[in-house]
Amino acid sequence: MQAKAWRFGLHATRRALLRLDTPWRHLVVAAVVGALGALAVAAFRQALFALEAVLVGAGGGHLVAAASALPAEARVLAPALGGMAAGLLLWLAERGRDLPAEAQVSQHRGDYIEAVVIGTGRLDLRAGLLKVAASMLVVSTGGAVGREGAMVLLAAMLASMLGRALGRATDLRLVVSCGAAAGLAAAYHAPLAGAVFVAEILVGSLALAQLGPVVVAAVMAFGVSVWLGERSVLFPVAALTPPGPAQVVWLLVLSLLGGAFGAGLLRWLRLTRSLFLGSRLPLPAAFALGGLVVGLLSLWRPEVWGNGYSSIEQQLRSPAAWSVVALVLVLKLLAIGATTGSGAPGGVFTPTLFVGAAIGALAAAALAGMGASAAPEPVYAVVGMAVLLASTTHAPVMSALMVFEMTGQYALLPVLLPACVLAALVSRRLEPLSVYGLRGPGEPTAQALAK
Repeated sequence: MQAKAWRFGLHATRRALLRLDTPWRHLVVAAVVGALGALAVAAFRQALFALEAVLVGAGGGHLVAAASALPAEARVLAPALGGMAAGLLLWLAERGRDLPAEAQVSQHRGDYIEAVVIGTGRLDLRAGLLKVAASMLVVSTGGAVGREGAMVLLAAMLASMLGRALGRATDLRLVVSCGAAAGLAAAYHAPLAGAVFVAEILVGSLALAQLGPVVVAAVMAFGVSVWLGERSVLFPVAALTPPGPAQVVWLLVLSLLGGAFGAGLLRWLRLTRSLFLGSRLPLPAAFALGGLVVGLLSLWRPEVWGNGYSSIEQQLRSPAAWSVVALVLVLKLLAIGATTGSGAPGGVFTPTLFVGAAIGALAAAALAGMGASAAPEPVYAVVGMAVLLASTTHAPVMSALMVFEMTGQYALLPVLLPACVLAALVSRRLEPLSVYGLRGPGEPTAQALAK
């Protein structure tokens, strides 16, 4: 009886949507996708925080504080055991599963970018949910990856489910794009950046004329997130004084250096991945090894645990001494390489933002030591976050808007935009492939097509 009622409601919804003009139909579906994306992100966040509290005693996602309170043995073993559990989950789930190659390509197993860029928008929901669950295990035990990647994937999967249920009443690729934008907007409290993410990174596979629904989905997701109790700005910072002309010159020099560093970070991530692939370790062993490296590094500084969120907050509010920042940066780069290189699922957005904030802080300290006229240190941290994100994603407008929205520093936007453009140009010159494996907006590489 319930199945009949569900089918009747679904058919009625399809008929109602088909009566609308195409633009209005897309906007209605986008609004629903945005709300669903926000609810998915909120549910994931609460489930993750609960798991972190049970496994490592973290409260509210503060993994660094949890790591500091743990005995040395637990601090070392937790990321390794979490990685091993995640690897076992994926390995056992995939063992004996023999999908034809064409099915694997059409389903796009847990990769929403490929599903939009080179596919039809159809996601393998089973593979995606397994990836989300494995990411929760890695992140909740201190793995040096971002939790936001799984949030965006979950929102995109819900969008794919909705689009498939509505059938020809929707454009599935557009619906999944709306889901990705909604997830990003809800995770980072950045609706404009969520929409521009789709335009800059998926453009070529998604026409700019279809950007309206993506904007609606992102704004709806942000609105629902705030309604659920999330703060509107992810990293609240006291209003910063706009830099003067001499200070702007130094900030643009920082953007050029940031572009080169971002290219180096991309090569570092690919190098560590190739080393793990060359070792031919089973998936559980590879994940465990990556986690063990994080655990050992955390004996020096607990800040290597997690995605770097807590460290970014500290850097923006009460910067540490430059020697501490430099040490944590080196250790964190090793931890990020070990975690992502092992293949453990998770995002790199937030770790990249941490690297950028640290580089900005070190640049401010160097200029202060030289006696140069420099802007306040938080300005350099904010600009560093934006240029590192731009240099790894090759998406300068999205990066500038995201950091502006995350910090609420409207006065810095005229500096962030040119700085991100310069950083992206330098990085693309040195390393043509972005962190997504794309060569330029929307143009898949041979590696992406072969995945």
